Amino acid sequence: MPTVVIANLQSKSIHCEDKRESLLDILLSATDWMHACGAKGRCTTCKGRILHGMDNLTLRTRPEEQYAKLNKLRDDERLTCQAQVIGDVTLEVPKETQLPHLTYSE
Repeated sequence: MPTVVIANLQSKSIHCEDKRESLLDILLSATDWMHACGAKGRCTTCKGRILHGMDNLTLRTRPEEQYAKLNKLRDDERLTCQAQVIGDVTLEVPKETQLPHLTYSE
């Protein structure tokens, strides 16, 4: 059973089913996470910075590759709506997409 850890949200751990779910769906099952386009890969508001376990996510999708070419998605970032979890992942919420009602650590 894969575990997703949000490092800068008090190291919140989320255990997920063994099926391939989007990282966004897993995150939303346990906390609030910024997302604006309805999980269509049309914006970058749901991005997360992957600290560990990049190889435990599916390959980048076409929208992610396009945002990377435009320098709107760094090498260590993924759109959580596009990435599916296949193993343990640790990520953090980038400053620009942190929600004001949650308390983040550095």
